Amino acid sequence: MTEDDRLARNRFMVLNFVRLGGLALILAGIAVHYGKIAAPEWVAYALVILGFAEFFFMPNFVARNWRTPGE
Repeated sequence: MTEDDRLARNRFMVLNFVRLGGLALILAGIAVHYGKIAAPEWVAYALVILGFAEFFFMPNFVARNWRTPGE
């Protein structure tokens, strides 16, 4: 395995961990909403909104920082 392959694999893993973190926030927000986790209702909405933002926008933001300047 070359260094480029390792770099690509590690970046792929980071992007997927970012998505999983967003999914975890969404699920935590749902759990708060249904009373499984004791917290105010506004926390549920905040967690879901932050989770969606992390799931959909953060991978693009992270990948954009990895691009070479010529692209």
